[in-house]
Amino acid sequence: MERYEVEDLNGLNIIHVAGTKGKGSTCAFVASFLKAHGDKTGFPRKVGLYTSPHIDNIRERIRINGEPISQDIFTSRFFEVWEKLPGKATDLLDIPRYLQLLALLSVHVFVTEKVDAAIYETHLGGEFDATNIISAPIATAITPISMDHSHLLGPTIEDIAWHKAGIFKSGSLAFSAAQEPAVEAVLRQRAAERGAALRFISLNSELPADAVALRPRVQKLNCSLALAVLRAWLTVKLPEQSSIDDVILNGIEKFSWPGRYQQINDGNYRWFLDGAHTDSSLCYAVEWFAERTRESQEWVYSQSKAYGSYNYMLTRITSIPTRILIFSHFSNRDGIALLRSIARSLLDNDIQVQHVILTSYDEMRDGRTRIDRNLTNRFSRAVQESYAEFWRSFDATATVSCERTIEEALHRARAMGDQESGMQALVTGSLHLEQVTTAPSLDARDTASDEAQQVQDHRLAANNGERCSSLQLRAS
Repeated sequence: MERYEVEDLNGLNIIHVAGTKGKGSTCAFVASFLKAHGDKTGFPRKVGLYTSPHIDNIRERIRINGEPISQDIFTSRFFEVWEKLPGKATDLLDIPRYLQLLALLSVHVFVTEKVDAAIYETHLGGEFDATNIISAPIATAITPISMDHSHLLGPTIEDIAWHKAGIFKSGSLAFSAAQEPAVEAVLRQRAAERGAALRFISLNSELPADAVALRPRVQKLNCSLALAVLRAWLTVKLPEQSSIDDVILNGIEKFSWPGRYQQINDGNYRWFLDGAHTDSSLCYAVEWFAERTRESQEWVYSQSKAYGSYNYMLTRITSIPTRILIFSHFSNRDGIALLRSIARSLLDNDIQVQHVILTSYDEMRDGRTRIDRNLTNRFSRAVQESYAEFWRSFDATATVSCERTIEEALHRARAMGDQESGMQALVTGSLHLEQVTTAPSLDARDTASDEAQQVQDHRLAANNGERCSSLQLRAS
């Protein structure tokens, strides 16, 4: 491994993405579009993607053509980097921390594997982020910005926007999702200071209406931003390009981002996974959960009309699937505020959960783990009990339980469900929950394909149905 120069990084044809919400999804959409273009035309032949955190394996953070790099590549490239680092910090060179080391490793992997394009998601912030070593990205993008990591990025939304806009570079194309006025003003000012041409992107009305990947409303916004970035990248690299309508459709069809708006079907048990951990992202997660769980009810209504009588509907609505919320969050964020966002969104979407299960980041009852064990130190029984107290005050009719491990939370959810009527569980609050919920050892099920999922929805509707009810509760 030799010293890398600026030209080596610029040769990766980088797209750099910062923001608070939707960074990973936006990056994944861009990567899917570029791969679809490569499949059609032969360029880009290799597309690199660097994101964080990972769900199952650290290699997921560094992908080529949608797949995590192999264990052999990860190991060999890692030690090539490691052997060049000093054994201890010196006056001239500090020892990289965890995320800094991974960002450095990704550069080494992408250069040595000769990728034609690389998409980088910032860790947090932007101005001082470990990924912000790129002097001439093809394009930069900012996803929606909200209050997050304020202890590191500053106490105000303007401070946070200033940090995020640190990825803007002179001469590079810059894009942003729609932002609140205070954020937009900061982004415009920073873009002007950096000499970056900034465009704000609204919802693309030409996106396919029936695409499964775009069912969550927020994913339409992420996809719209990704499309603007894609077109800019292609304009720079392939100015004579032809129509890419088929590339867009193919990219959306093959889009996959585990742990975000992911549904796993296990017979009549359905798990809805989203690693949301901010107020707004949790609202989107609940909105998606409500939309998906109502679809079977709407199918019953449509069939009743086809039969010409609502007697058909009444005979089908025999039981209600049990709805469960599994939640965990331990950080410097206000967990009660996050739960309040869930509660209010449930009210807004006219949906109720009968059971709430609160858990920790600990995985297995026997102490086994697949993630960073340091996470277990964040657990606080007092915090968990405060979550339980809040939910009981919000909905006195719901049962609330506290489980010490995620495994126990999942088993309790299964026990609360009914094989005949079914179970619908929203698992959210942290990506650390999704890391275990998607583990084969715990669910042993594959995410349903679109076609199979639709069939399953129809069967659930025909066999179970749902009663319509309106909540009279109010979030405090």
